Amino acid sequence: MNLGLIGLVVGMALGFAGYFGGFAAFLLVAVLGGVGFVVGRLLEGDLDLHDLGDLLRGRDRRR
Repeated sequence: MNLGLIGLVVGMALGFAGYFGGFAAFLLVAVLGGVGFVVGRLLEGDLDLHDLGDLLRGRDRRR
């Protein structure tokens, strides 16, 4: 799947959630989508937990 198609599917899912479930459903779908994205990147090995922790604390490991 290319990124344009993935963006289209995510946008449609958020649109349906917002239309049928209201703003709270829109936020829930957006947050769960973000969590799923992070978990998927972790499972693929593209994201390291140390990098994520440094990012959340605002530290840059390249210094």
